[in-house]
Amino acid sequence: MNLRERWNLHVARSMEQDRLVALHRTRRRRRLLVVAGAASVLLLWADAAVSWAIAPSDTAVRVNLVLLVVMLAIYVPVVTALNSATRGLASLPETHLDERQVAERLRAHTYANRVMRLILAGLAAFVVVATWSKGDKSQIPAAAVFLGVFALWWTHFLLPLLVAGWRLPDPPPDDDRDDGQNDDQAGVA
Repeated sequence: MNLRERWNLHVARSMEQDRLVALHRTRRRRRLLVVAGAASVLLLWADAAVSWAIAPSDTAVRVNLVLLVVMLAIYVPVVTALNSATRGLASLPETHLDERQVAERLRAHTYANRVMRLILAGLAAFVVVATWSKGDKSQIPAAAVFLGVFALWWTHFLLPLLVAGWRLPDPPPDDDRDDGQNDDQAGVA
Protein backbone atom coordinates (compact mmCIF):
# COMPACT_ATOMS: atom_id res chain seq x y z
CA MET A 1 0.00 0.00 0.00
CA ASN A 2 1.55 3.28 -1.09
CA LEU A 3 1.36 6.59 0.71
CA ARG A 4 -1.58 7.92 -1.34
CA GLU A 5 -3.70 4.81 -0.68
CA ARG A 6 -2.93 4.98 3.03
CA TRP A 7 -3.86 8.67 3.11
CA ASN A 8 -7.15 8.03 1.26
CA LEU A 9 -7.97 5.18 3.65
CA HIS A 10 -7.23 7.43 6.64
CA VAL A 11 -9.44 10.21 5.22
CA ALA A 12 -12.24 7.72 4.46
CA ARG A 13 -12.15 6.43 8.04
CA SER A 14 -12.14 9.93 9.48
CA MET A 15 -15.17 10.84 7.34
CA GLU A 16 -17.12 8.01 8.98
CA GLN A 17 -16.77 9.68 12.38
CA ASP A 18 -19.32 12.30 13.34
CA ARG A 19 -17.37 15.52 13.84
CA LEU A 20 -18.73 19.02 14.11
CA VAL A 21 -22.26 17.63 13.90
CA ALA A 22 -23.70 20.71 15.59
CA LEU A 23 -22.47 22.81 12.66
CA HIS A 24 -24.11 20.70 9.95
CA ARG A 25 -27.02 18.90 11.61
CA THR A 26 -29.78 20.65 9.65
CA ARG A 27 -30.09 21.80 6.07
CA ARG A 28 -30.31 25.42 7.24
CA ARG A 29 -26.99 25.13 9.09
CA ARG A 30 -25.32 23.45 6.12
CA ARG A 31 -26.54 26.22 3.85
CA LEU A 32 -25.14 28.80 6.26
CA LEU A 33 -21.82 26.95 6.03
CA VAL A 34 -22.04 27.09 2.24
CA VAL A 35 -22.69 30.83 2.39
CA ALA A 36 -19.66 31.23 4.67
CA GLY A 37 -17.57 29.15 2.24
CA ALA A 38 -18.73 31.32 -0.64
CA ALA A 39 -17.79 34.39 1.42
CA SER A 40 -14.27 33.01 1.84
CA VAL A 41 -14.00 32.64 -1.94
CA LEU A 42 -15.36 36.16 -2.43
CA LEU A 43 -12.61 37.44 -0.14
CA LEU A 44 -10.07 36.06 -2.61
CA TRP A 45 -11.83 37.85 -5.46
CA ALA A 46 -11.85 41.03 -3.37
CA ASP A 47 -8.13 40.51 -2.81
CA ALA A 48 -7.55 40.41 -6.57
CA ALA A 49 -9.70 43.52 -7.03
CA VAL A 50 -7.74 45.39 -4.35
CA SER A 51 -4.49 44.43 -6.06
CA TRP A 52 -5.83 45.68 -9.37
CA ALA A 53 -6.88 48.98 -7.83
CA ILE A 54 -3.94 49.89 -5.59
CA ALA A 55 -1.01 47.61 -6.44
CA PRO A 56 1.93 47.98 -6.34
CA SER A 57 2.03 49.57 -2.91
CA ASP A 58 2.67 48.66 0.71
CA THR A 59 -1.01 49.21 1.46
CA ALA A 60 -1.94 46.59 -1.15
CA VAL A 61 0.39 44.06 0.48
CA ARG A 62 -1.08 44.70 3.93
CA VAL A 63 -4.65 44.47 2.66
CA ASN A 64 -3.80 41.27 0.76
CA LEU A 65 -2.36 39.62 3.85
CA VAL A 66 -5.32 40.63 6.03
CA LEU A 67 -7.82 39.35 3.47
CA LEU A 68 -5.92 36.05 3.11
CA VAL A 69 -5.79 35.52 6.89
CA VAL A 70 -9.51 36.25 7.25
CA MET A 71 -10.26 33.98 4.29
CA LEU A 72 -8.32 31.10 5.83
CA ALA A 73 -9.97 31.66 9.22
CA ILE A 74 -13.34 31.18 7.53
CA TYR A 75 -12.27 28.50 5.04
CA VAL A 76 -10.72 25.91 7.35
CA PRO A 77 -13.67 25.28 9.72
CA VAL A 78 -16.23 25.58 6.91
CA VAL A 79 -14.54 23.04 4.67
CA THR A 80 -13.94 20.70 7.60
CA ALA A 81 -17.62 20.83 8.57
CA LEU A 82 -18.85 20.45 4.97
CA ASN A 83 -16.53 17.50 4.35
CA SER A 84 -17.88 15.92 7.52
CA ALA A 85 -21.47 16.60 6.46
CA THR A 86 -21.01 15.17 2.96
CA ARG A 87 -18.88 12.27 4.22
CA GLY A 88 -16.03 13.20 1.90
CA LEU A 89 -18.20 13.33 -1.21
CA ALA A 90 -16.03 15.93 -2.95
CA SER A 91 -12.63 14.93 -1.58
CA LEU A 92 -12.47 11.13 -1.52
CA PRO A 93 -11.62 9.02 -4.59
CA GLU A 94 -14.52 7.12 -6.18
CA THR A 95 -13.30 3.80 -4.82
CA HIS A 96 -14.17 4.98 -1.30
CA LEU A 97 -17.70 6.12 -2.20
CA ASP A 98 -20.90 4.12 -2.65
CA GLU A 99 -23.12 4.38 -5.74
CA ARG A 100 -25.37 7.05 -4.25
CA GLN A 101 -22.39 9.19 -3.30
CA VAL A 102 -20.82 8.79 -6.74
CA ALA A 103 -24.09 9.89 -8.39
CA GLU A 104 -24.41 12.88 -6.04
CA ARG A 105 -20.78 13.78 -6.67
CA LEU A 106 -21.42 13.74 -10.41
CA ARG A 107 -24.46 16.00 -9.97
CA ALA A 108 -22.44 18.41 -7.79
CA HIS A 109 -19.59 18.53 -10.30
CA THR A 110 -22.01 19.06 -13.19
CA TYR A 111 -23.72 21.98 -11.49
CA ALA A 112 -20.39 23.43 -10.33
CA ASN A 113 -19.14 23.23 -13.93
CA ARG A 114 -22.13 25.27 -15.11
CA VAL A 115 -21.53 27.88 -12.43
CA MET A 116 -17.82 28.05 -13.32
CA ARG A 117 -18.71 28.73 -16.96
CA LEU A 118 -20.84 31.66 -15.83
CA ILE A 119 -18.02 32.93 -13.61
CA LEU A 120 -15.52 32.67 -16.47
CA ALA A 121 -17.86 34.51 -18.85
CA GLY A 122 -18.47 37.22 -16.26
CA LEU A 123 -14.75 37.55 -15.56
CA ALA A 124 -13.92 37.83 -19.25
CA ALA A 125 -16.61 40.47 -19.73
CA PHE A 126 -15.35 42.38 -16.69
CA VAL A 127 -11.74 42.43 -17.91
CA VAL A 128 -12.80 43.56 -21.39
CA VAL A 129 -14.97 46.37 -20.02
CA ALA A 130 -12.39 47.44 -17.42
CA THR A 131 -9.57 47.67 -19.95
CA TRP A 132 -11.59 48.89 -22.95
CA SER A 133 -11.27 52.62 -22.37
CA LYS A 134 -7.45 52.66 -22.25
CA GLY A 135 -7.01 50.37 -25.26
CA ASP A 136 -3.39 49.37 -25.87
CA LYS A 137 -2.20 51.40 -22.87
CA SER A 138 -4.21 49.46 -20.30
CA GLN A 139 -2.17 47.67 -17.67
CA ILE A 140 -3.10 45.11 -15.08
CA PRO A 141 -0.69 44.64 -12.16
CA ALA A 142 0.98 41.22 -12.05
CA ALA A 143 -0.20 40.75 -8.46
CA ALA A 144 -3.81 41.20 -9.59
CA VAL A 145 -3.34 38.66 -12.38
CA PHE A 146 -1.77 36.15 -9.99
CA LEU A 147 -4.45 36.65 -7.33
CA GLY A 148 -7.20 36.52 -9.95
CA VAL A 149 -5.91 33.20 -11.30
CA PHE A 150 -5.53 31.92 -7.73
CA ALA A 151 -9.11 32.99 -6.90
CA LEU A 152 -10.34 31.30 -10.07
CA TRP A 153 -8.52 28.07 -9.19
CA TRP A 154 -9.76 28.21 -5.58
CA THR A 155 -13.33 28.75 -6.77
CA HIS A 156 -13.04 25.80 -9.14
CA PHE A 157 -11.63 23.65 -6.34
CA LEU A 158 -14.23 24.58 -3.70
CA LEU A 159 -17.40 24.91 -5.77
CA PRO A 160 -18.28 21.17 -5.97
CA LEU A 161 -18.11 20.91 -2.16
CA LEU A 162 -20.29 24.00 -1.78
CA VAL A 163 -22.83 22.60 -4.25
CA ALA A 164 -22.86 19.22 -2.50
CA GLY A 165 -23.32 20.90 0.89
CA TRP A 166 -26.17 23.03 -0.45
CA ARG A 167 -28.00 20.07 -2.02
CA LEU A 168 -27.56 17.67 0.90
CA PRO A 169 -30.97 16.81 2.39
CA ASP A 170 -31.71 16.44 6.07
CA PRO A 171 -31.34 12.90 7.38
CA PRO A 172 -34.61 11.04 7.94
CA PRO A 173 -36.12 11.53 11.41
CA ASP A 174 -35.57 8.88 14.04
CA ASP A 175 -38.32 6.25 14.30
CA ASP A 176 -37.87 6.01 18.07
CA ARG A 177 -40.72 8.42 18.70
CA ASP A 178 -44.34 7.41 18.15
CA ASP A 179 -46.41 10.33 16.79
CA GLY A 180 -44.50 12.96 18.76
CA GLN A 181 -44.83 11.25 22.16
CA ASN A 182 -41.76 10.73 24.27
CA ASP A 183 -40.88 7.38 25.84
CA ASP A 184 -42.61 8.19 29.15
CA GLN A 185 -45.93 9.02 27.50
CA ALA A 186 -45.88 6.17 24.97
CA GLY A 187 -46.73 3.52 27.56
CA VAL A 188 -49.40 5.58 29.33
CA ALA A 189 -52.79 5.67 27.60
